[in-house]
Amino acid sequence: MAGLVRRIIQTAKAPSAIGPYSQAVLVENTLYVSGQIGLSPQSGTMVQGGVVSETEQALKNMQAILEEAGTTMDNVVKATVLLDDINNFGAVNEVYAKFFKKSFPARAAFQVAALPKGAKVEIEAVAIVGKLVDTQ
Repeated sequence: MAGLVRRIIQTAKAPSAIGPYSQAVLVENTLYVSGQIGLSPQSGTMVQGGVVSETEQALKNMQAILEEAGTTMDNVVKATVLLDDINNFGAVNEVYAKFFKKSFPARAAFQVAALPKGAKVEIEAVAIVGKLVDTQ
């Protein structure tokens, strides 16, 4: 009996996993991207500048992972945003809107007690690899 194909996605253009997980996992045409924080892939340290800089870096990291899997931010269908302070929601939204410009993904946002490496924001996503056709 044939099973579904699972492929682990890994790129040096995003930070390595800091635990026993993958940057992303592709099952058939659905890509599950692990939560990304504002770690620089070059240094492995958090970017400076607060929640805006961290959000931008987290989304750049996600973009690199999506590209490695053969897709783009346009194919993200679900995102989850975790914040250390819900009062940063507006600032995060402004950066988020620069990366997601059309056919916005479904999304949830939560304030949490703490994030890895003292991050202010973490963003995970589910994307489709392949051609998507938008309808109303």
